[in-house]
Amino acid sequence: MIHNFSGLDLDRMPSLARGEVRAHRVPLVVASEATLAGFGRRVADFGSAEVTIVTWPQGGWRPIVAGTGNEGGIVEDAFEMERRGEVQHATNRAVGRSYVTGWYADPATALESREPMDVSRIYTHEANYHPDGGQVFFPRGGAAFVALLARPGDDVRPESFVAFLCDGSFGIHIDPGVWHQPVFPVGGAAAFDDKQGRVHACVAVDFVSEFGCYLEVPLAVR
Repeated sequence: MIHNFSGLDLDRMPSLARGEVRAHRVPLVVASEATLAGFGRRVADFGSAEVTIVTWPQGGWRPIVAGTGNEGGIVEDAFEMERRGEVQHATNRAVGRSYVTGWYADPATALESREPMDVSRIYTHEANYHPDGGQVFFPRGGAAFVALLARPGDDVRPESFVAFLCDGSFGIHIDPGVWHQPVFPVGGAAAFDDKQGRVHACVAVDFVSEFGCYLEVPLAVR
């Protein structure tokens, strides 16, 4: 089953060409420890990478009992990205979910049966964050990728997002509360080792319904 956090009908997407929605181009920066500060960190080795788990928030004046509220542990498996024509698919085997994460053409008319004319950018309509824990993406085979991230806060806007270009020599840990999409492979297809909190709660933003735009995520330096 294709999972769509926002609930937007993926078969009836607004059209860029018809002027029903606009595109907001996200700035692209090279990922480094300095540029990732506040978003996450670089990961040199998947096996030893630790996932940050957040203690369940205190709901009232009585405190959370020490040592509880963070016992869900982590889960790990493959996160597979596959471009089918003009549509980008992703499968998270760690949590058993599949997603459409973006389009290489006008989302209203993009087809899996047609090869894209431009793969230097991708359009996406949503992002989400996990309040209970972080997430590690580590590319297999040194595949380059782009991570779309925004700092924590529910008042997020399209202008809050930054695209981080990663050359494939390292992975990333996305911090709890940081807005993200599954990472975008520069070549359209790649497999990643994925490690994340088992609870995997999600809070989502839908750029189309809230802001009347898609995010245009660059996949190459211009």
